[in-house]
Amino acid sequence: MRRISKLMALLCALMMCPSIAGAQVKEVKWDSKSLIIDGRRQVPVMGEVHYSRIPENEWQAEVRKMKQGGVTIVAAYVFWNHIEEREGIFDWSGQRNLRKFLEICKEEELPVVLRLGPFCHGEVRCGGIPDWMFTKGCKMRDENRVFLGYAERLYRQIFTQVQGLQWKDGGPVMAAQFDNEYRGRGSYLMALKRIAENIGFDLPFYTRTGWPELRTPVPFGEMLPLYGDYADGFWDRSIAETAGNYYKAFNFRAFRSSTAIATEQLGEQKESVQASENSYPYFTCELGGGMATAYHRRPYIYPEDAYSMAVVKLGSGSNLLGYYMYHGGTNPEGINYLNEMQRTVATNYNDLPVKTYDFQAPLGEFGQRYPHFFMLRKLHLFMHDYAETLAPMDASFPMPQDIAKGDDTHLRWAYRSQGDSGFVFVNNYERLQNLTDKKNVRFSVCGVTFPKRPITIPAGTMCIFPVNIDGIRYATAQLLAHRDGKIYLEQIKNVPTEIALKNGKVLRNVKAKGTEKPVWGNIYLVNSETAERLFLPEEPLKRLTQSVNFTKKAEAGPLRNITIGVQKVAEEPTDEDFNAAAVYMIDVPNERENALLNIDYRGDVARLYADGKLIADNFYNGRHFLFGLWRLPANCKQLELRVLPLQKNMPVYFPREAETDKPGEEVRSVTMENVW
Repeated sequence: MRRISKLMALLCALMMCPSIAGAQVKEVKWDSKSLIIDGRRQVPVMGEVHYSRIPENEWQAEVRKMKQGGVTIVAAYVFWNHIEEREGIFDWSGQRNLRKFLEICKEEELPVVLRLGPFCHGEVRCGGIPDWMFTKGCKMRDENRVFLGYAERLYRQIFTQVQGLQWKDGGPVMAAQFDNEYRGRGSYLMALKRIAENIGFDLPFYTRTGWPELRTPVPFGEMLPLYGDYADGFWDRSIAETAGNYYKAFNFRAFRSSTAIATEQLGEQKESVQASENSYPYFTCELGGGMATAYHRRPYIYPEDAYSMAVVKLGSGSNLLGYYMYHGGTNPEGINYLNEMQRTVATNYNDLPVKTYDFQAPLGEFGQRYPHFFMLRKLHLFMHDYAETLAPMDASFPMPQDIAKGDDTHLRWAYRSQGDSGFVFVNNYERLQNLTDKKNVRFSVCGVTFPKRPITIPAGTMCIFPVNIDGIRYATAQLLAHRDGKIYLEQIKNVPTEIALKNGKVLRNVKAKGTEKPVWGNIYLVNSETAERLFLPEEPLKRLTQSVNFTKKAEAGPLRNITIGVQKVAEEPTDEDFNAAAVYMIDVPNERENALLNIDYRGDVARLYADGKLIADNFYNGRHFLFGLWRLPANCKQLELRVLPLQKNMPVYFPREAETDKPGEEVRSVTMENVW
């Protein structure tokens, strides 16, 4: 009888079925090229979202927006101090309810990579490790018995939320990451993995951050290294524009990692490659979808920054683009403020806003779609529809890989190919550098030289051209999608469109005709605006903007003394400093559903209060201060806005968009607009 029961249990297990599509248990494997799911190569889009930074009742809608943007895998930190801020008291309720979030991901048919910690960073207080852990007299992130004992207790708690929702059970949890940005001995990461597996974690694969280089490696195959790159960094110690070597993210390169991430913690890093690196697939987990603002350094990220880096990574051979962040959020309530700051015992390198973690991500703090949400979509369509063609292709680098910052002497391009098929990746963009038009351009790839006559690649152009793909010999238009027998191409602005077919026909100077009429056979050519919204449903609401009444209640008092913290950068203001802020009262409209408050102001830091409680804050960098009014209690009729003035010669990096030519503060307008 026991043998029959075991057989029945085995048969039931085999019939259960997690998946990228959620239907049946799909086999997940990997090789040196890509993920392979049910025997088919995948080029996934992974988007980071922190469930505990978004109200629980918004999760489903926000996960659906991520899917609309082309995300096919969700990544999420489990912040230890969000769930055990008081020792021994675990809180999995409300927006900390990991199990409910995973169930929503299962319902929406999205796999999940959980980043388990115990150290996460994520701009959270002490990197996510609770304050009380620092009273235990043990070294953090170490193989000592005390720390690993607490790590095991944490993992056991997380497993209570995950149990029954692992991939093998028909759930969405496909993989897990251990710790984050760890540079010590690989045996520590392996100790964490052994703890997890002994508890019951049994996942198709496990990951770690591929930076910095480990002091000693982990055995091959135990954890996939995932990489990253950013267009700028709030963590940089300098307050100069384009400080650091972020410019390298805009060059096609065989080197997978970054030496610009977390320089405040890791210091100067060398471009060293571990022997086994190229035996793993090239995946990213932290490709900058945006950037947070620290008090001392406040980058203003452009849509082109994220899109350019994505094109470069894909052209350099990456077969999984993982964005950090893809969806911004708001720090939850806690015993203490849960933001990273210099006044804490650990991970105190930067002062971050108390509440906001918008990150200038494709989907912002309140689910607002920023322009790069749409811009990146067209790339994600391509990655999805042409995954099996693209994934096995090797990257080639005909141009120098070590182009200096702002070097305008080369057109930056690379190609990926297999046999006589390939894709040409072009990037004539670098953040805050004035690259120029590149003239007399032709490409020679896979035995094809094109176009017939040299063309000019305009400044700021980023695109992908196909060679011997889907019956197209070559095209100076970007391949978007292949759906229902139709091939969609995007006309690149100010680049003459030439489409040569394998049957010998050449279409020159073709004009976009949209999705209703093909330019030839089953080939459709659309403009960039249509490309960004291809297959998206129509916006359910018209964009409405209305003025909101506000009055100034008090002028700012004496200027605060901007102090330099323990990490040698400027400190953000304290709660007490806001007693001397300028005060404005904002009347809250009755209709708040789907309504985003938009405050156009100048100042140093602004905070928003409801009935005396801090609900939002903003480090001024030229962007407007936003707040989702639907999150307010129904009886809240007024908000209080406190703004600290700009000062002369502040030890702060402000971007070009910030108006800092004169001290003081002002609120120019307050409006309300709908967000969809």
